[in-house]
Formats: sequence, structure tokens, C-alpha cells
Amino acid sequence: MDDTMKGDFTTDEIKYIVDELEEIFERRTFEDQTPYEVLVRTILSQRTRDENTDKATENLFSVYHTMEEIADAPVEEIAKLVKQAGFYNVKAGRIKEVSNILLEEYDGVVPDDINELVKLPGVGRKTANCVLVFGFQEDAIPVDVHVHRISNRLGLVHTNEPEETEEVLREIVPKDYWLPINDLMVQFGQNICKPINPQHMECPFTDICELYNSEI
Repeated sequence: MDDTMKGDFTTDEIKYIVDELEEIFERRTFEDQTPYEVLVRTILSQRTRDENTDKATENLFSVYHTMEEIADAPVEEIAKLVKQAGFYNVKAGRIKEVSNILLEEYDGVVPDDINELVKLPGVGRKTANCVLVFGFQEDAIPVDVHVHRISNRLGLVHTNEPEETEEVLREIVPKDYWLPINDLMVQFGQNICKPINPQHMECPFTDICELYNSEI
């Protein structure tokens, strides 16, 4: 790893950021969902809002309850049910394809190994890490647009790609802080550190934020 991708933060400062986010936001968990349900939900979540993902996921599993039923379902029917998630034809085809692969090649069991998960069509590192965190409660750091943006704005990392951000965060964040970091940063990015017009007056990190201190 190129050391220039790391920010100048101490371990205690990184812990402070995560602890402070836990004070502001209630961490969301999906412990009542199976790894398969988490996988499907994460596929549906790509390029759409959480509320749309939630509705599409609920619609799908209210009609088709198992991996086998979804694998056998007409893709057109799946698409109708997940329409609210956007790009529904693509996502429906992907969900059906993934379901069939899991049944045929993995005995109907979602693998808990990132190297196996990313072999599935449409499953990149972010989706795979979400499955590990929310489906298996395994230590991983899913890096989406929010985590990538916030990590760079704060100065935790100086990276161009989410994959680089994940690599650096895995290096600098204590492992017992990996599980909550994605969900907390996503909520922070949706409500305070927004892509446009970040709410600096509501941000608890202005004293240590690289972006904020470069603008004042």
C-alpha cells in the first residue's frame, strides 16, 4: 500500500469518529435476515434509495419466500415486484441468475468467503462485504459512495477508488470497529456529510475534518 493514501489520524482519533457516530445514529442491523435475503437486498440497493430497496425487498419476499422459488420464478414477475428499486429488469435477471448459481454450485448456501461471493454475477467487493457484515456478522468494511466520500473528506484516506479506500481502512481502523463503520457512515452521509452542501454546522468533526479546515 502507498503510504500517501493514509491520512494523519491516530487510532484514538479513528475510534473517536466511530464512537461519535454511534452516539448520533442508531446502528441498523439485519440479524433477522438470512445471508440470502441480505444478498438479494444488497443487489436491489444498487443505485437507489434505502426506502426503495426496503419496499422492493418486501414485495419480492412476500410472494417468493425461498431461493428455490425465486430461481424458478419468471424473470418478468420478479421485475414487477422489484420495480421500485429501479433498473428492475437488470436486477431481476441478476437475482434469478444468482439464485440458480447458488442452488447449482453451492448447494443453496450463500458462501461466507469474499473470494467466492465476488464470483457471483453483479457482486462486487462492496456487495460481498455487505453480505459478510449484515448476513454473517463477520468483520469486513463495505465501501460505498458514502464511505468513500466521507473517508476522503475527513482525511482518513487519500484515495481515488473505493477499493483503495477499503484497503486503507482495513489497515488503519481497529478490527473491532469494522462492523459498524459502513452503516454509520452511510447514515452520516445521507443526513449530514451530504454529497452537495454538507451540513458543517451539524457535523461533530469540523475540528479534525480535512475538507472543512481547508475551506475556512
